[in-house]
Amino acid sequence: MKSPYEIKKEICEVGHVLYQLGFVAANDGNISVKISDNEYYCTPTGVSKRVLTPDMIIKVDRNGNKLEGKMNPSSEIKMHMRVYQERPDVNAVVHAHPPVATAFTIAGVDLDQYILPEAVLTIGEVPTCAYGTPSTMEIPDSLEPYIQNHDAFLLQNHGALTVGCNLMKALFVMEEVEFNAKICKNAMELGAVHEIPNDQLKKLMELRKKMNLPGRHPGIEYDEPAAPAADADLVALITKKVLEALGK
Repeated sequence: MKSPYEIKKEICEVGHVLYQLGFVAANDGNISVKISDNEYYCTPTGVSKRVLTPDMIIKVDRNGNKLEGKMNPSSEIKMHMRVYQERPDVNAVVHAHPPVATAFTIAGVDLDQYILPEAVLTIGEVPTCAYGTPSTMEIPDSLEPYIQNHDAFLLQNHGALTVGCNLMKALFVMEEVEFNAKICKNAMELGAVHEIPNDQLKKLMELRKKMNLPGRHPGIEYDEPAAPAADADLVALITKKVLEALGK
């Protein structure tokens, strides 16, 4: 079990990574981690992810009301709370503005091409949610059609939202979304996008089931709401299994 300080420090480290990758600028983006059914840590509003420190992290309740902290929580905490409400398996949420993936939403191009086995296994197609005014309930509402079957969402003209059983998994999903968008864009510019054949996609979905990867995927049908995730850190194990399965 991680201490409060360790959780806050990890949030800051993820914020620094987002800034270094160019996924956020100025005060963009927000991060949250579930502590209990009514306690969550989140990044403050008006602070660059480049300079985040543990003492800046805010604790909020399930309605986004501040419980602890000197600063105020992100104004977009509403969409994080909607995810936690609908997905008990989710323990972390990351919102950023990855440039290429965001450009897909602005250009009206769907990020739904199956081109990389790793991306097929982890995220599948990424839906583009309808445009909503930031800091309002319009964005949380735009997630509703997709929230039960996806771990990654593009927000029209606004960026991306990713979720995970822990914070590093949510960050990895964000990285996968942007990397997949870059590869797809490059292929389009070269003149052709050759997707993985359907029979191979089916094999990848069977592989995902066998590996029992956490999270949700659009290529798999779910009969029941997502179950709460285990508290253990699964990222290293997941990565190892994926690479072994792909022969890498």
